[in-house]
Amino acid sequence: MTVSSGGEAIVSGLIAHGVDTVFGLPGAQIYGLFDAFQQAQLKVIGARHEQACGYMAYGYARSTGRPGVFSVVPGPGVLNAGAALLTAFGSNEPVLCLTGQVPTAFLDKGRGHLHEMPDQLATLRTFVKWAERIEYPDAAPALVSQAFQQMLSGRRGPVALEMPWDVFTQRAEVGVAKPVQPFPAPLPDPARVKSAATLITTSKTPMIFVGSGAIHAREAVLELAEMIDAPVVAFRSGRGIVSNAHELGLTMAAAYRLWPNTDLMIGIGTRMELATMTRWPFRPDGLKSVRIDIDPVEMRRVHSDASIIADARAGTDEVLAAVRKAGYKKSSGRRNAIREASAAALQEIQKVQPQMAYLNALREVLPDNAIVTDELSQVGFASWYGFPVYEPRTFISSGYQGTLGSGFPTALGAKVANPNRPVVAITGDGGFMFGVQELATAVQFNIGVVTLVFNNNSYGNVRRDQRERFEGRVVASDLVNPDFVKLAESFGVAAARVTSPEQFRPALEKALAHGGPYLIDIEVPKDSETTPWTYIHPAKP
Repeated sequence: MTVSSGGEAIVSGLIAHGVDTVFGLPGAQIYGLFDAFQQAQLKVIGARHEQACGYMAYGYARSTGRPGVFSVVPGPGVLNAGAALLTAFGSNEPVLCLTGQVPTAFLDKGRGHLHEMPDQLATLRTFVKWAERIEYPDAAPALVSQAFQQMLSGRRGPVALEMPWDVFTQRAEVGVAKPVQPFPAPLPDPARVKSAATLITTSKTPMIFVGSGAIHAREAVLELAEMIDAPVVAFRSGRGIVSNAHELGLTMAAAYRLWPNTDLMIGIGTRMELATMTRWPFRPDGLKSVRIDIDPVEMRRVHSDASIIADARAGTDEVLAAVRKAGYKKSSGRRNAIREASAAALQEIQKVQPQMAYLNALREVLPDNAIVTDELSQVGFASWYGFPVYEPRTFISSGYQGTLGSGFPTALGAKVANPNRPVVAITGDGGFMFGVQELATAVQFNIGVVTLVFNNNSYGNVRRDQRERFEGRVVASDLVNPDFVKLAESFGVAAARVTSPEQFRPALEKALAHGGPYLIDIEVPKDSETTPWTYIHPAKP
């Protein structure tokens, strides 16, 4: 036992779990926590808005698989960061929010104390995986350990801890923080594994769908794909599990060409959004399915003929062994059909201009392990199928939350976690302005993200939808923008402006060579971009 403050006890717990970096914005209720960060010499990356703190932690977690930690004040601070927590929840990433509370004497009194929010824990519990309050210093070690256990067990996700204002500085005898192991994953049911193997060995044209739950199972996924000649496709979060450089690693545009003749879909660590929601036309024609997922609830959301509740790697390994034992006869010419689908799709998507011209240049210039955040923009949407991805965790989106403004701060967090790898943020002019103030953060901490601002002076997607669906009536989707180059330079960020894909390539090479924060303003004439949605919500073949 040692005498520690509540803030020091929390920080000791973080250090015991390997945390060396925290993103945060200090305020009155959490002064004691930030002082503990400083005394422990943790790296603290400050920000200009609480939402950026959350998204930087999300980018840190998404790009590494390790927990990202951030701290903001309670009430308005938590709500400002709520979008990032919700994104982490939807994307199954381990993000820890540390926040404050009113002083102990005011808890649950509703007196209107600074930043008081009615039942903050109840609110947090609606969009994080787990949340608790630390009411005295000696409770901190166990609850911090429990927070990490909850984050990393089963379907991963964000958690939150709050502590009353006075407890952060209250001193008491505190025990040593002891990390605990994640809860054990359910073991694959042999009978379900056998059923899955039977479906696979009798299939002629299987297709494998992967999500972020399969990242750590990438070797097993590729081995299964090669054994049965199955194309592997991911929507967003699973991209790179099987590289798009591999002939079985397909984009959604290529995989869709094979969808009408697919007789078995195998989902590994994925919600199966492409095949079961609004992306691809539903197939009620006897299509069979196998799913491997660690979350039992997921199996109730989407029916499958063989549901294996297990860790993705363990489940896939068991299925591999069962298929190998049962024998699988590959369909003649299957690889040729897959190659043809990929080649045809690659040629077809070049019609999406000018987005594809910029994405082609981006891919040619960046190394395979570079990290790209997509953001909601015309180029961002096209990147879901038009930007080849070669390694997992190198393509980061906001998942199904589709959070406008998330891309730039997410990229900052990814760069902090990966200082020796190029990180590029694709943004639109509308979304970038949600977090433009974080250019100051990039300069202050020398976070060398290259930010691409595709500037069409509008919320381009909204404007197109309004024109096409509402008889040409446009409202609140046209924008008046600053001079982004001058704005960036006023922050101390190097910047350039381009007006064509030909000008973009040398500008990008210069930006990457610069090494520090860099912004490229890419002017795109309003209404000039081809809709990217043709290959995301395709018409029936």
